[in-house]
Amino acid sequence: MIKKLLNLSALVFCLAAGSAVAELKIAAIDMQRALIEGEEAMSIQKQILEDSQSEEASVKTLLEEIRALSERLQKDGEVMSPTEQLKAQKEIENKQIDYQFMGNKLRKARQDRIQELASHMQPKVNAVIRDLIELEGYDLIIDARNAIYVNPKHNITRKVLEKLNEKR
Repeated sequence: MIKKLLNLSALVFCLAAGSAVAELKIAAIDMQRALIEGEEAMSIQKQILEDSQSEEASVKTLLEEIRALSERLQKDGEVMSPTEQLKAQKEIENKQIDYQFMGNKLRKARQDRIQELASHMQPKVNAVIRDLIELEGYDLIIDARNAIYVNPKHNITRKVLEKLNEKR
Protein backbone atom coordinates (compact mmCIF):
# COMPACT_ATOMS: atom_id res chain seq x y z
CA MET A 1 0.00 0.00 0.00
CA ILE A 2 2.79 2.43 0.92
CA LYS A 3 4.66 1.40 -2.23
CA LYS A 4 1.60 2.21 -4.37
CA LEU A 5 1.21 5.54 -2.62
CA LEU A 6 4.89 6.39 -3.25
CA ASN A 7 4.60 5.42 -6.92
CA LEU A 8 1.44 7.50 -7.27
CA SER A 9 3.05 10.52 -5.61
CA ALA A 10 6.16 10.13 -7.80
CA LEU A 11 3.94 10.04 -10.90
CA VAL A 12 2.07 13.17 -9.76
CA PHE A 13 5.39 14.90 -9.05
CA CYS A 14 6.76 14.00 -12.50
CA LEU A 15 3.62 15.26 -14.21
CA ALA A 16 3.70 18.49 -12.22
CA ALA A 17 7.41 18.98 -12.91
CA GLY A 18 6.87 18.29 -16.61
CA SER A 19 4.18 20.94 -16.88
CA ALA A 20 6.34 23.45 -14.98
CA VAL A 21 9.23 22.88 -17.39
CA ALA A 22 6.92 23.22 -20.37
CA GLU A 23 6.04 26.73 -19.21
CA LEU A 24 9.67 27.87 -19.21
CA LYS A 25 10.69 29.83 -22.25
CA ILE A 26 14.31 28.98 -22.94
CA ALA A 27 16.64 30.38 -25.59
CA ALA A 28 20.27 30.05 -26.53
CA ILE A 29 22.66 32.59 -27.98
CA ASP A 30 26.16 32.35 -29.37
CA MET A 31 27.57 35.38 -27.53
CA GLN A 32 30.87 35.43 -29.38
CA ARG A 33 29.07 35.48 -32.71
CA ALA A 34 26.68 38.16 -31.46
CA LEU A 35 29.61 40.31 -30.36
CA ILE A 36 31.63 40.12 -33.58
CA GLU A 37 29.16 39.57 -36.43
CA GLY A 38 26.99 42.68 -36.17
CA GLU A 39 27.39 45.36 -38.84
CA GLU A 40 29.15 47.76 -36.44
CA ALA A 41 31.53 45.07 -35.23
CA MET A 42 32.27 43.97 -38.79
CA SER A 43 33.12 47.52 -39.84
CA ILE A 44 35.44 47.87 -36.84
CA GLN A 45 37.10 44.55 -37.71
CA LYS A 46 37.56 45.75 -41.28
CA GLN A 47 39.25 48.89 -39.94
CA ILE A 48 41.50 46.75 -37.72
CA LEU A 49 42.61 44.74 -40.75
CA GLU A 50 43.20 47.89 -42.80
CA ASP A 51 45.22 49.46 -39.99
CA SER A 52 47.47 46.41 -39.72
CA GLN A 53 48.11 45.96 -43.46
CA SER A 54 51.44 47.79 -43.46
CA GLU A 55 52.74 45.70 -40.54
CA GLU A 56 51.48 42.54 -42.22
CA ALA A 57 53.24 43.54 -45.44
CA SER A 58 56.46 44.04 -43.47
CA VAL A 59 56.12 40.58 -41.94
CA LYS A 60 55.53 39.03 -45.38
CA THR A 61 58.50 40.89 -46.84
CA LEU A 62 60.71 39.64 -44.02
CA LEU A 63 59.57 36.06 -44.66
CA GLU A 64 60.38 36.43 -48.35
CA GLU A 65 63.84 37.74 -47.46
CA ILE A 66 64.42 34.74 -45.18
CA ARG A 67 63.39 32.34 -47.95
CA ALA A 68 65.61 34.10 -50.50
CA LEU A 69 68.61 34.05 -48.16
CA SER A 70 68.03 30.37 -47.34
CA GLU A 71 67.79 29.47 -51.02
CA ARG A 72 70.95 31.44 -51.76
CA LEU A 73 72.80 29.73 -48.92
CA GLN A 74 71.64 26.33 -50.10
CA LYS A 75 72.48 27.05 -53.73
CA ASP A 76 75.77 28.89 -53.28
CA GLY A 77 76.84 27.44 -49.92
CA GLU A 78 79.44 25.13 -51.41
CA VAL A 79 81.28 27.95 -53.17
CA MET A 80 81.07 30.35 -50.21
CA SER A 81 83.85 30.67 -47.75
CA PRO A 82 83.14 29.46 -44.21
CA THR A 83 83.03 33.09 -43.07
CA GLU A 84 80.46 33.98 -45.73
CA GLN A 85 78.38 30.92 -44.83
CA LEU A 86 78.46 31.85 -41.16
CA LYS A 87 77.53 35.43 -41.98
CA ALA A 88 74.60 34.29 -44.15
CA GLN A 89 73.38 31.86 -41.48
CA LYS A 90 73.60 34.59 -38.84
CA GLU A 91 71.64 36.97 -41.07
CA ILE A 92 68.95 34.32 -41.59
CA GLU A 93 68.75 33.69 -37.83
CA ASN A 94 68.48 37.42 -37.11
CA LYS A 95 65.71 37.83 -39.69
CA GLN A 96 63.89 34.79 -38.26
CA ILE A 97 64.00 36.35 -34.81
CA ASP A 98 62.69 39.63 -36.24
CA TYR A 99 59.99 37.71 -38.13
CA GLN A 100 58.82 35.90 -35.00
CA PHE A 101 58.86 39.10 -32.97
CA MET A 102 56.94 41.10 -35.58
CA GLY A 103 54.44 38.26 -36.12
CA ASN A 104 53.80 37.94 -32.39
CA LYS A 105 53.49 41.71 -32.03
CA LEU A 106 50.99 41.84 -34.89
CA ARG A 107 48.92 38.95 -33.47
CA LYS A 108 48.94 40.53 -30.00
CA ALA A 109 47.84 43.90 -31.38
CA ARG A 110 44.98 42.27 -33.30
CA GLN A 111 43.90 40.26 -30.26
CA ASP A 112 43.92 43.40 -28.14
CA ARG A 113 41.83 45.28 -30.69
CA ILE A 114 39.35 42.41 -30.95
CA GLN A 115 39.12 42.31 -27.16
CA GLU A 116 38.44 46.05 -27.17
CA LEU A 117 35.78 45.45 -29.81
CA ALA A 118 34.10 42.81 -27.66
CA SER A 119 34.19 45.13 -24.64
CA HIS A 120 32.69 47.91 -26.75
CA MET A 121 29.94 45.69 -28.14
CA GLN A 122 29.05 43.82 -24.91
CA PRO A 123 26.75 46.53 -23.45
CA LYS A 124 24.96 46.90 -26.79
CA VAL A 125 24.39 43.16 -27.12
CA ASN A 126 23.23 42.97 -23.50
CA ALA A 127 20.73 45.78 -24.12
CA VAL A 128 19.32 43.95 -27.14
CA ILE A 129 19.06 40.74 -25.10
CA ARG A 130 17.20 42.61 -22.34
CA ASP A 131 14.81 44.01 -24.95
CA LEU A 132 14.18 40.51 -26.30
CA ILE A 133 13.61 39.18 -22.77
CA GLU A 134 10.94 41.81 -22.22
CA LEU A 135 9.42 41.40 -25.67
CA GLU A 136 9.33 37.62 -25.84
CA GLY A 137 9.31 36.71 -22.14
CA TYR A 138 12.32 34.41 -21.92
CA ASP A 139 12.88 32.76 -18.56
CA LEU A 140 16.34 31.42 -19.34
CA ILE A 141 18.97 32.28 -21.93
CA ILE A 142 22.12 30.17 -22.15
CA ASP A 143 25.30 30.49 -24.18
CA ALA A 144 24.86 28.08 -27.09
CA ARG A 145 28.57 27.30 -27.18
CA ASN A 146 28.37 25.78 -23.70
CA ALA A 147 25.35 23.62 -24.48
CA ILE A 148 25.62 20.08 -25.75
CA TYR A 149 22.73 20.59 -28.15
CA VAL A 150 20.50 23.52 -29.05
CA ASN A 151 17.54 23.14 -31.35
CA PRO A 152 17.92 25.91 -33.96
CA LYS A 153 14.41 27.18 -33.23
CA HIS A 154 15.62 28.14 -29.74
CA ASN A 155 18.78 29.91 -30.95
CA ILE A 156 18.19 33.68 -30.86
CA THR A 157 21.60 34.75 -32.15
CA ARG A 158 20.15 35.82 -35.50
CA LYS A 159 17.39 37.84 -33.77
CA VAL A 160 19.97 39.57 -31.59
CA LEU A 161 22.12 40.42 -34.62
CA GLU A 162 19.10 41.79 -36.51
CA LYS A 163 18.03 43.98 -33.56
CA LEU A 164 21.63 45.10 -33.03
CA ASN A 165 21.88 46.13 -36.69
CA GLU A 166 18.53 47.96 -36.46
CA LYS A 167 19.77 49.99 -33.49
CA ARG A 168 22.88 51.02 -35.39
